[in-house]
Amino acid sequence: MTSTPLIDRYAAGGPVLMYAASGLTPEQEMAHPGPGAWSIAQLTAHLLDADLVLADRMKRVIAEEDPVLLAFDQNAWIERLGAEAMRVEEAVNLFTANRHWMAQVLRRCSEDDFARAGRHSEAGRQTLAEILSRVTNHLDHHLRFLYAKRANLGAAIPPRYSG
Repeated sequence: MTSTPLIDRYAAGGPVLMYAASGLTPEQEMAHPGPGAWSIAQLTAHLLDADLVLADRMKRVIAEEDPVLLAFDQNAWIERLGAEAMRVEEAVNLFTANRHWMAQVLRRCSEDDFARAGRHSEAGRQTLAEILSRVTNHLDHHLRFLYAKRANLGAAIPPRYSG
């Protein structure tokens, strides 16, 4: 297995999210249309939070021996950390910068590095390849919600995904 196609998909996530979240008014960013309970502002903050956590996990697996990878409560983070205080554009820019940096780190890894693993506090052993796959698919999963929310706000655009 070569990890290059998955790294390419991962790296494409920033521009794809930028496309998906652009052109919305502040009111549209804060609205709570279905599907799901979160606003687009909350959804993009969640994507940033999750991406930062998963980048930390990947770094630990690459650099440390058998690291512990801590779980986080996504709903508590949305409720308690003021997710809607960050503009969508700012969250997307930070998400994109994180993906850009991590893609560089991942491209320097050997194929053997992708078999390295850590111990997730709830899910058990996870390899770098599994974490990379999870974070890449996580974006596409939430993009489906974002595009549906846009449509429900009358701001539909043709969907694009990282893969």
